Amino acid sequence: MTHDIPGGTSATALGDRRDMVGKALHLLTVVGGATQGLTLSELARETGYPLSTTHRLIATLMRERFVDLDPTTRRYHVGLMVFALARKVAASRGFEDVALPVLRRLAVETRESTLMSVLDTDRQLYVAHVQGPLQLNVIGEPGTLGPLHCTSMGKVLIAFAPRAVRERLVESVELTPMAPNTVVDREAFAQDIADVRARGYALSDQEHEEGVRAIGVPVMGVDGTAMAAVSVAAPSVRRSIADLIDMLPHITQAARELAARLPAR
Repeated sequence: MTHDIPGGTSATALGDRRDMVGKALHLLTVVGGATQGLTLSELARETGYPLSTTHRLIATLMRERFVDLDPTTRRYHVGLMVFALARKVAASRGFEDVALPVLRRLAVETRESTLMSVLDTDRQLYVAHVQGPLQLNVIGEPGTLGPLHCTSMGKVLIAFAPRAVRERLVESVELTPMAPNTVVDREAFAQDIADVRARGYALSDQEHEEGVRAIGVPVMGVDGTAMAAVSVAAPSVRRSIADLIDMLPHITQAARELAARLPAR
């Protein structure tokens, strides 16, 4: 049974249209996650869509310049429209004009890589990264998603999220083993998040990647929750946990500056 809505479109047709929009967006996300691009058959396999549906959706995305096709390899890649929109989002959120200068100064002060991320459902989205001046560096590519449970910024984003979000994530976020020291026990993880909230910063000692240590603090919004997180990350052969804690005055000052200057979301 269908119902008409204003304009002569049935509720069923509108639902189908929304479903197709969702499928197209999912397809775009899959394309964006493949650095080497994907063929049409690979896209169909990755999304689980019929080949005909995949072809129709990818043709629409190409027409609107969200996806490009390499004529030689026949692989699809993210198009320039996505880049243009990403730049607009970065500018509107202050990720470039505001965040990068602060992170550059912090990298000079600490001589290590600096990063910023925001909460994206049950993961974190890296939005800014500045490489440190030393030869060996930790990389966090802007635009990529990372785990919450085993990184200093991820823990901060959970600990200083609104209460309902914090409680949900503590109970449900996947505790996937990533490195030698990843916390995979639910009770221990809950205690770790409580400790982060109590002391105001988080540590990750080879929990996300072996050989990497990091310290993160929240960028607090006016509502008392984290609008973002900032961290300093370094190779464990160069920096001890005590070294990172010694950097806290610089990191917290950077977070305060970002909190004052970033536009409210």
